[in-house]
This record gives sequence, structure tokens and C-alpha cells, in this order.
Amino acid sequence: MTSFALKMTAVTLMLLDHIGLYFPAAPVWFRWLGRGAYPLFLFCMVWSYQHTRSRQKFLLRLYLMSIFMTCFGLFLDARFPSEWGYGNHNIFVPMLLTGVIVSIIERFQKDSRQGLKLLGLLALVQLLGRMLPVLLPFARNLSGDVLTGFVPSLAVNEFGFPFIALGTAMYFLKENQKQFCAVYLLFCLWQFSAAGTEGPQWMMVLALPLMLRFNGQRGHGWKWFFYAFYPAHTALLFLLSVQTFP
Repeated sequence: MTSFALKMTAVTLMLLDHIGLYFPAAPVWFRWLGRGAYPLFLFCMVWSYQHTRSRQKFLLRLYLMSIFMTCFGLFLDARFPSEWGYGNHNIFVPMLLTGVIVSIIERFQKDSRQGLKLLGLLALVQLLGRMLPVLLPFARNLSGDVLTGFVPSLAVNEFGFPFIALGTAMYFLKENQKQFCAVYLLFCLWQFSAAGTEGPQWMMVLALPLMLRFNGQRGHGWKWFFYAFYPAHTALLFLLSVQTFP
């Protein structure tokens, strides 16, 4: 499978997942299958990160999308108030932080002094995120999910630090299939042991066979389609749910 095929599979799973999120009457297995969406996107991201022409532009694009999704969510919640709200939809934060940590580790491997400087800079960003409610009074009324869209937090983001760690492991093990599978399966097992059958995130294990079929090819481009589809489909489903369940 090409990267494009994996992304289209992830888009389909994500759509099912969000249908299940916004419409409780949808089959429960929509949410189960949806657990494989983000790992597939993350897998494609780490391969793209290795081959991108400009990592700075790649990370900047993720950061700008993070800001957009945060502002977009605030607008929808303000314009269309509902009992459950639009929700936290910002996969760009953990992807951005995954890329940052990968770059720090690689820089450290080449030049430990430069790596430590980047690590210190990341630590300062984390401190700034914690200090925002103190520095800016209006920020006291904003949730951590909102603040992290502007100042990316390792601790507070849609998928949390464990998935940032998983993405980093994916990057460095992606060409060693046995180690990759071992780490991924252990992560799924940990998810199962932490939540059991009550939390279906462990079902992301179903995405592993698809990752193993990756042939290293990009396939079709359509880069901007994926960036546009994410906010478009969540907004549409949210608005439909507001009309259905005001």
C-alpha cells in the first residue's frame, strides 16, 4: 500500500469514528474501527517527516493548522452552542510535538550541545504554556485543550504524551519491522491493560497489518485534501448533530 492509500484508509476510519461520536445511535463498532485512524496518520507522518524537503515548513504547517483548529472550534461552539459542543479535534498538536522530539533526538546524536539547546527550548515552551493563565488574565477561562493549540503541550493534547512517544518510536523503528511490531503491540497491550474492554483504544492493533503492507511509495499527492477534510467533516457532522439533537 502507498502512503496515499493508507491516508485514505485513515480518513475512512476517522469518518466512521466521528459519526459514532456525534450520533450515539450509530453502531458502536464505528468507534472501534476509528481507533486505527490516528495511528495510520501518525505512521504516514513519520515517513513524510523523513523525506520532506523542509522540516521547518512541515512543522510550521502543523502549527498553523493547530491554531486554525483551535480558533475554528471556539467559533463553532460560540456560534452553535450545544450540550456536548464541537469537541477537541486537533491531531496537529501531537504530530507537531512528535516531529519536534524526533528532530531534537537526531540533533543530539550529531551534536549533543545543540541537542541540549533545543531540548531547553522545548522545556521553555512547556513552561510558557503553564504560565499563560498567569501572564494573560483572559487565558484563565480557556481550557488546556484550547491553550495547547497555541502553545503545544506535551502533557495536554488530544492523544496525550504516550502517543507522542509512540510516534517517536515509529520514526526510529520504521525500517526495522520486528522491533516496530514489538513496540506497537506492547503499546496496544498497555492500552488494553489500562482500560480493558471499557476503552477501545487498544483496537488500534487492527491498523498494524495495514502499516506492514506499506511499500515505501507516496502514491497520489492530494496533500491539501487531507488538511481540508479534517475540519470540514468534523464541522459538518457537528452541525448535523446540532440540528438533530439541539
